[in-house]
Amino acid sequence: MRAAVIRQFNADLSIEEVDDPICPENGVVLEVAACGICRSDHHGWSGEHPRVKPGAILGHEYCGTVVEAGAKAHHKVGDRLIAPFILACGECQACRSGVSNTCPNQVAPGFTLQGAYAQYVAVPYDHNLVHLPETLSPQLAAGLGCRVTTSWHALTDRAAVRAGEWVAIHGTGGIGLSAALLAKALGAQVVVVDIVDEKLDYARQLGADAAVNARNGNAAEEIREITGGGAQVSIEALGVEATTNASIECLAPLGRHVQVGMPVGKTAHMTINMNAVYMKNLALFGTRGMPAWKYPSLLGLITRGAVDLTPLVTKQVPLSGASAELHAMNGPTQPGTAVIADFTR
Repeated sequence: MRAAVIRQFNADLSIEEVDDPICPENGVVLEVAACGICRSDHHGWSGEHPRVKPGAILGHEYCGTVVEAGAKAHHKVGDRLIAPFILACGECQACRSGVSNTCPNQVAPGFTLQGAYAQYVAVPYDHNLVHLPETLSPQLAAGLGCRVTTSWHALTDRAAVRAGEWVAIHGTGGIGLSAALLAKALGAQVVVVDIVDEKLDYARQLGADAAVNARNGNAAEEIREITGGGAQVSIEALGVEATTNASIECLAPLGRHVQVGMPVGKTAHMTINMNAVYMKNLALFGTRGMPAWKYPSLLGLITRGAVDLTPLVTKQVPLSGASAELHAMNGPTQPGTAVIADFTR
């Protein structure tokens, strides 16, 4: 099969012919229809993710059609499926308790397994996969597996956002823009923060109530002024110290900060304004992924037209175009996200 392989960190991916994946007994092999290019991939490509080594194939936001099914698989050949990026075992205490995104036995294509920057991907624990609605394009579905599912879980579970609350979103990349669209669908008021005016303008066009350019001053102070005392919920969508502190500091008393951006490598340890946490009685939540059982609530929201996520995908590229998208993440990026939609070139 054709795949994009890491041979050297921070360098163009190598487009190669590699062996087709072996079908797991408890899972399936998908012919990949589309795969998102996520900032989490950038962490692996740049060498900051401890589980990603040279020889790895990235890609954890994928959908496709089953071409082979293992003896213990839940799905069959021909099924069109999408997957959360965390594949949980389904048998441990975490899975039985409904928090499968914390499963200690989890695997993740693109990080702990070969991923979907390839024509085919092997997917164990296929009970995590769900059927792709006919009304949902593969290109959009590919973006659901990480940024949208993570945002949905952050808003509805960790932060428990209520209609009318102010939600501040720091970073308007894939996760941040997803969170903005979903928060509006939940009836919240949204203020977005970025350093790229074009991305802020795009978020405003899609319904954000206010926008703050962090280059122009104290973002937390400006958010407190816009919201009349601070946001009730703040989503950090980059995983860096400056935005994490801005997220904490922009909150009203009793506010909820959700750490969605991945702190890894040089950002794994940060200096945090704990005085703000203490003085304002704040709640700090971590979140990663989404339990697979929550897919129906998200897909239902999309298929009944309660939220339009099509503006998320602003670029479709061939497999050979993935490198340019990863290089671009070394600096400020353009609005929207890119999806690999052609694996033949």
